[in-house]
Amino acid sequence: MWGSPVRGLGLNMVRPVRGLGMIEIRNVRKSFGDKVVLQDVSAKMEAGKTNLIIGTSGSGKTVLMKTMIGLLPVDSGEVLYEGKDITKMNDKELKEIRMQIGMLFQGGALFDSKTVENNVMFPLDMFTNMTYRQKVRRVDEVLARVNLVEANRKFPAEISGGMKKRVALARAIVQNPKYLFCDEPNSGLDPQTSLVIDKLVKEITTEYNITTIINTHDMNTVMESGDHIVYMYNGKKQWEGSNKDIIFSKDEKLNAFIFASEFLTKAKEMSMMEAKEQKG
Repeated sequence: MWGSPVRGLGLNMVRPVRGLGMIEIRNVRKSFGDKVVLQDVSAKMEAGKTNLIIGTSGSGKTVLMKTMIGLLPVDSGEVLYEGKDITKMNDKELKEIRMQIGMLFQGGALFDSKTVENNVMFPLDMFTNMTYRQKVRRVDEVLARVNLVEANRKFPAEISGGMKKRVALARAIVQNPKYLFCDEPNSGLDPQTSLVIDKLVKEITTEYNITTIINTHDMNTVMESGDHIVYMYNGKKQWEGSNKDIIFSKDEKLNAFIFASEFLTKAKEMSMMEAKEQKG
């Protein structure tokens, strides 16, 4: 079943089950001492969409992601996975949810001493009863999906930054996750390579109906992949919409963040004019 660990059941169990897959946060509050970091934040993250959390440093977006995974307890509010509140789950129940989660870390977090194949195979070694042959086949499948064939025997030091991110993405999806969390997936990459990673994540999200949540500063990601965007400002949800809605947004804080330069401001104005002409 899609979203469940592959426990030696064979490699034909890799197609998605079209379920709800929704993550909903309701009135989440989080503080550290006297500092309130999240203030009554509510949002819905839907399956098959790239759900983005954006905002300046200190806006609360990283803390929001950590509360969604259950790495940080909330002060109040609910974090619902298909209607089940993880803030009220015991360790066993929470572990079952986390087994359905894939994580793409900011720096990739690959093991330098392991080959590409062994890096991707690591979750299968830890959490499944698959035979070695089954694990190798599964690793080959996901490496092929991220366009990394014949890289199995290479070490992280022998591949480029973009290839490392693709290896990390392959590892994140190797157990068929129902939910995929990506923390700054384009950090440290050049613009062209960033677009490749964005396209891969979006394709995989749609293809397997994953609920993907991306924490990002990258404006290319916002404009190219933002099916659903939550803009955080000073711990609050300041704005919510899609990448298409951004062009017509009148929210001053959002516009100052997205269209910070004169060039981007003019690009927004031109896009609005073109859209009006098409309607007219």
